[in-house]
Amino acid sequence: MTEMVYGSSPARVTEPVIPRWWRTIDKWALCSIFLLFGIGLMLGLAASVPLAERNGLDPYYYVERQMFFGGMAMVAMIGVSMMTPDMVRRIGVLGFVGAFVALMLLPVFGTDFGKGAVRWFSFGFASVQPSEFLKPGFVILSAWLMAASLDLSGPPGKILSFAVTAIIVILLALQPDFGQAMLIVFAWGVIYFIAGAPMTLICVVLGLVLTGGFFAYEFSEHFARRIDGFLSPEVDPRTQLGYAVNAIQEGGFFGVGVGEGQVKWALPDAHTDFIIAVAAEEYGLILVLCIIGLYALVVVRSILRLLRERDAFVRLAGTGLACIFGVQAMINMGVAVRLLPAKGMTLPFVSYGGSSVIAAGITVGALLAMTRLRPQGELTEIFRRGR
Repeated sequence: MTEMVYGSSPARVTEPVIPRWWRTIDKWALCSIFLLFGIGLMLGLAASVPLAERNGLDPYYYVERQMFFGGMAMVAMIGVSMMTPDMVRRIGVLGFVGAFVALMLLPVFGTDFGKGAVRWFSFGFASVQPSEFLKPGFVILSAWLMAASLDLSGPPGKILSFAVTAIIVILLALQPDFGQAMLIVFAWGVIYFIAGAPMTLICVVLGLVLTGGFFAYEFSEHFARRIDGFLSPEVDPRTQLGYAVNAIQEGGFFGVGVGEGQVKWALPDAHTDFIIAVAAEEYGLILVLCIIGLYALVVVRSILRLLRERDAFVRLAGTGLACIFGVQAMINMGVAVRLLPAKGMTLPFVSYGGSSVIAAGITVGALLAMTRLRPQGELTEIFRRGR
């Protein structure tokens, strides 16, 4: 009787999660990430063995740890990429709150491992760097606030996101970690620009960044030393940067051969910050161009997909995640070839590091979730909602 009065409604056939995920995911970007991780393991076999021997550890100690943490990163990436944008937003905001609290507790419970910057919590068997996990959460929070501010009755999301950015930059500068602070400012600027920021305000923010850089140079010996080293016309061949530049020059187009490189024996950070120098010396420009191409493929394909996206939050969050992923890779490689001052930033999925590779997995997982193909609806429907 009910069907005779109201009419029958067809049963909704729901597609299983994994087939739907595989059908909508950007497979080229996903395969690029797996290739980057595989290249990182290959380079780790060469770069980390000398360090393990110097520390009296098993020769493949760091490679095994990278496989373990990298496996966790791949699981996290795939798990997050299966989520809807709303689920990513909720988890991202909660993750940001947790990482922000951890960042505030660093001056009390953190350690510097003798590197002059208090950036880690040490648990004996492992260490955690909160700023790595803060970045994806910050991008998602900022995108959510700015997307909400686009509504007629929405909150002042742009002002709130700017206040959050300023607090985070101050906390990172106190460590000091100016590289991550600049990456946070860059991510906020990209999201704000996509959200429709006036050029006048962007120039004001740029002026504030330059002013902050000037004061950091004047009052931070750590920052001034790195800037002076970058601006020096000559590179001290006994420094990490000197070894890295020389290794890249020695590698040439085809490299000196697998296992024949020498920079891994001289650099204490050959498996982390300067992993690209090991790649350039042993495998040459060929492998370096492949690595650059894989990063570019992930970023460009993500942005091209986001150009078709009509949901403001998805568009803003996806663009911010893609940009911090690509820019972090650019910074790492730029430091190695002396195009940028030393930053202490890892190469995503290629460098050794537990916090960095897991955080990169979460970042790319959220990016893949934002760029999955989904029905966009009709433009008339969107305009109707806007009224």
